[in-house]
Amino acid sequence: VFLGNGPSGICLSYLLSGYIPYFKRDSLHPHPILQRKLEEAPDVSILDQDLEYLSEGLEGRSHSPVALLFDTLQRPDTDFGGTAESVLTWWHETNRAAPHLVLGRNAPGGAWHSIEGSMITLSRGEWMGLPDLPFKDWLKQKRRGLRNNRATAEDIAQYYQHYVMKKGLQKNFRCGTVVTSVRKVSAESISNHTQKDLQENSDSLWNFNEKRKEIFQVDGFFKTVKGDKEPFFVYAENVVLATGTYDSPTWLGVKGENLSYVHHQLSALEEAVKNSSIGIMSDPVLIVGAGLTAADAILFAHHCNIPVIHVFRRRVSDPGLIFNQLPKMMYPEYHKVHQMMKEQSAACAGPYDCYISLPEHHVLSFGKDKKCLFQDKNGYQKVYKISMALVLTGSNPNLSFLPNNGIDLAIDSDQPVNPKRNPIDVDPFTYECTQEKGLYALGPLAGDNFVRFVQGGALAVASSLLKKANKNPP
Repeated sequence: VFLGNGPSGICLSYLLSGYIPYFKRDSLHPHPILQRKLEEAPDVSILDQDLEYLSEGLEGRSHSPVALLFDTLQRPDTDFGGTAESVLTWWHETNRAAPHLVLGRNAPGGAWHSIEGSMITLSRGEWMGLPDLPFKDWLKQKRRGLRNNRATAEDIAQYYQHYVMKKGLQKNFRCGTVVTSVRKVSAESISNHTQKDLQENSDSLWNFNEKRKEIFQVDGFFKTVKGDKEPFFVYAENVVLATGTYDSPTWLGVKGENLSYVHHQLSALEEAVKNSSIGIMSDPVLIVGAGLTAADAILFAHHCNIPVIHVFRRRVSDPGLIFNQLPKMMYPEYHKVHQMMKEQSAACAGPYDCYISLPEHHVLSFGKDKKCLFQDKNGYQKVYKISMALVLTGSNPNLSFLPNNGIDLAIDSDQPVNPKRNPIDVDPFTYECTQEKGLYALGPLAGDNFVRFVQGGALAVASSLLKKANKNPP
């Protein structure tokens, strides 16, 4: 059972539906050592090879060796601007398919359906694609091109839905489901009667390995068309966590943050503009944060001529700031925001109307009178009257369905799971949780935050699960 039907879950479903990757004969990979390794066993699928051996020595923009491996097999020289074809060929071997269920709240594509459709992706369009169906090819069929090599969120969401249909994966997907609990239960405690019923109703989905003493029980409910909640439960030997991190926006934890004018999602600003509750003559909108969502909010407000006060903790020149890591040519709009942050601080007036930047400041409190108190790095305090506040400082996964909110699974088991600072602790070549056998974590939960790199985790999980199920050829 997979929890989450975003790109991680879709890719894993593809691999477990009998689609097996092999090294394409006569293809040439630009990495000579990897090429030599691939030529050693061309008749053995990548899933059945030693992933640790194949990925050894690879370098790139991910800390995961398997993510780098799968990425470079699909897009051999993409980081250098090349367009070399994938060195993989895909065979559909139905005898190697493993029964599985993919549970998700939305349509296939996960959180991509919750993002404002016109938003442009950070990653290049071709990096958003899934195995054996290039995103660019799909876009060409719609007679569309990529703007600055990048795509809109709406395109991505539609592509993922199309991918599931095109590859015939829809029978494994159950959309409109909310999981409320995942826990270990004794295999003996499930009566033979229940087992028999399940097996009759679900084909071969429930043929348990009799050696297993414990299995997982997954509880939740379906949201029906009428809006009712229909409860369900399933048993599984293995559960894959692929729920992403879009669920719970991060709070600052300051006084007044729960007041009605303080929001934690960009959509609140879009809604306020749409219903004219804020406009050109309003008090400024406060935007807290220095990531891309905060930048999107600034661009949106700037486009609508709404005044903005922008507060963030870092220095503008801090190398850890995302803007200092993006090429100017490819990301002109984010470069514009960075320029505004540098040139328009409260200390010195700059060329941009309706925008004030407050670097190295933090919020102390929000008042009922919509007055907000800030403090700078030297301890000086300032008060501004605002119309609304947007706290856009990231989001955390909602793992409330796991015992202790999944904290015991994290690298630091005293702190909540966080995709950047404290991901779930997994084996780098199987993505199985080190603290709970049979439980796997994919994507941001395991520290992989870009679509191009979550797919390597899916490769690792599929390889591990097929070995467990003896679905590997001798």
